[in-house]
Amino acid sequence: MAEQKRSLDSIFKPRSIAVIGASRHKGSIGREMMHNLIEYEFNGKVFPVNPKADVIHSMKVYDTVLQITDDIDLAIVVVPKQHVPQALEDCGRRGIGGVIVISAGFREVGPEGLRREEELIAICEKYNMRMVGPNCMGVVNTHRNFFLNATFAPTPPLPGNLGFLSQSGAMGVAILEHARELNLGCSMFCSMGNKADVNTIDLLEYWEDDPETQVVLMYLESFGEPRKFTSLARRVVRKKPVLCVKSGRTLAGARAAISHTGALAGLDVAADALFEQTGIIRVGTVETLFDVAMAFSTQPLPMGGRVAVLTDAGGPAIMATDAIISSGMTMAKLSPETEEQLMEILPEEAAFGNPVDMLGHCTADHYKTALPMLLADPGVDAVIALYVPPVIHDPIVVARAIFDGARGAEKPVLTCFMAREDVLNGIKDLGRGIPIYEFPESAVNALAQMLKYKRFLDKPEGVVPILDVDYDTAAGIIDDAVTEGRDYLTTMEGFDLLEAYGIPVANWKLCMGPDDAAAFAAECGFPVVVKLMSPTISHKSDYGGVVVDLRSAEDVKKAVSRILEKVGQADEHIVVDGFLVQQMITGGKETILGVSTDPVFGPMVMFGAGGIYVEVLKDVAFRLAPITEADAADMMRSIRAWPLLKGVRGEDPVRLDMVQDALLRVSQLVNDFKRIVEFDVNPFIASPEEEKCLAVDVRFRLRLVNE
Repeated sequence: MAEQKRSLDSIFKPRSIAVIGASRHKGSIGREMMHNLIEYEFNGKVFPVNPKADVIHSMKVYDTVLQITDDIDLAIVVVPKQHVPQALEDCGRRGIGGVIVISAGFREVGPEGLRREEELIAICEKYNMRMVGPNCMGVVNTHRNFFLNATFAPTPPLPGNLGFLSQSGAMGVAILEHARELNLGCSMFCSMGNKADVNTIDLLEYWEDDPETQVVLMYLESFGEPRKFTSLARRVVRKKPVLCVKSGRTLAGARAAISHTGALAGLDVAADALFEQTGIIRVGTVETLFDVAMAFSTQPLPMGGRVAVLTDAGGPAIMATDAIISSGMTMAKLSPETEEQLMEILPEEAAFGNPVDMLGHCTADHYKTALPMLLADPGVDAVIALYVPPVIHDPIVVARAIFDGARGAEKPVLTCFMAREDVLNGIKDLGRGIPIYEFPESAVNALAQMLKYKRFLDKPEGVVPILDVDYDTAAGIIDDAVTEGRDYLTTMEGFDLLEAYGIPVANWKLCMGPDDAAAFAAECGFPVVVKLMSPTISHKSDYGGVVVDLRSAEDVKKAVSRILEKVGQADEHIVVDGFLVQQMITGGKETILGVSTDPVFGPMVMFGAGGIYVEVLKDVAFRLAPITEADAADMMRSIRAWPLLKGVRGEDPVRLDMVQDALLRVSQLVNDFKRIVEFDVNPFIASPEEEKCLAVDVRFRLRLVNE
């Protein structure tokens, strides 16, 4: 990994740059690239390369990089697509360590473009060069030792502590422009384009220990290697927050992402699972990305969710209060000492509880004095200061007082100024280092995301356990089915497979007739369930093939006889393999656990509320396999039925440890056997009694061809 990080230095920390395709024509990318390098005062040498020009920007121009005698760290390529391979070949021969290919016309345009892109990859591998792009906007490094603006964006970046990466060049332009409007600066920026070489994983690794990059922002349309990304992100997020806008939530959006990037977009449920497991903060829009980034980049994390609101207007305070409660945070209860201090400085008609409403005629001094009082209260974890400028006061003076009261605080302070645009712009110029929002809900959401991240950091990292299982028996069951050309396991094989991996199954036996069934039922204890086993029937209930709550041997015999009679009357060609007689489990909660395989992300472990309504309720959670103990615990807590598992109205809680163990065994099973495409145990009875935590039914589907 360290070697890979050094290899990106030629791209982000060059001492010399060749611009292949440099131009003197205004409006051309080659000209804008040269202009931005010079205008941003790049701390190194720049060599224009263009066989059709002699001088550009008063600088000598070279026909090819092969003519340049100085060392070159980075080449920026802005020539037509058909000339890019030769340009890269020359760079490789010249010993250049990194290239940024701005040129388009590759994977994103179809099969012929993909062939051209593969040619670029082969050249880079041949010469051990790293490549950003093709079809990208370039990179930025604002560190004073480099001052690198190797983009054609019209807006120069501000220095700061945010690392931006964008899969879309157009979004990259918008990101840089909007960041400047908000006085948000970046440490580094990268428009990855087609991600033919340098990708999200490379950049996360590169920024992981970069002291200048304290928060990472991502705009992604697809994941390259989700498994590797998940492992890396788990580690990086423990060091610094990572915020992401992942487009392609809908099927239509996913198809658009495919056509735009040439990459297969995965199901959104898998992306959500990845973000939950890694602690990456997923936001829905670029606007929200910046709202949250403002807080993360300037404020300490809250220690808890107790929020105080300081305001001069009741309406915005009510909006903030509603948003705080809705987000799962609480309104802080101020101490008597804090209320007494507030009474000494505020008008007697002010509200001294929380929200603290100082009323519209409050002054700048009121804000400057009251804000530190709230921050000093031990029952307050964060403060949101709201201000609606009245006619009688200069809003700039009040804003300056708020910022003075907030700077240096050890607790987060977020501000909201509901003012005219011209006033707001003036306030933003004053408030760098303090997050400023136009509406209370935006401030509350940013604070809620910070609290979510803090709680993620407070949780144990968790490990993927290696459990004691009977691998050989499980392998034999799967191999037998594959040998017979079956892409499914019978119910009995499924039960055997679960038991081989230590997942307990309700007592069962395959019986061949009424007497056999009655004898086993008496042996295992009533009540029992009888199920018809037939490879030619999809829905057993259509033939009365499932009979429950049988409480005597005679009831069992009658049930088997009725099923046989009904099947015979329906179709003489129906194959009957026997009757599954199974112990009927009473009490407990029906849950579902199993696996679904995403075409991009691979197997995902599933847990949720089970039973016959599982597809209607859709109260399920997913995590990418393999899962840790912490992942399993999170899955249980994340479903709506979680209170039922904990116990309500005097009910005993179910054995959560048994459910967690079953989930971890499901994860190990699917991780051990790649042929398992999907399976579900529905229901798995979660009971307060250990001996009743049992799988009742199971369904397995296999992949016959190895992938």
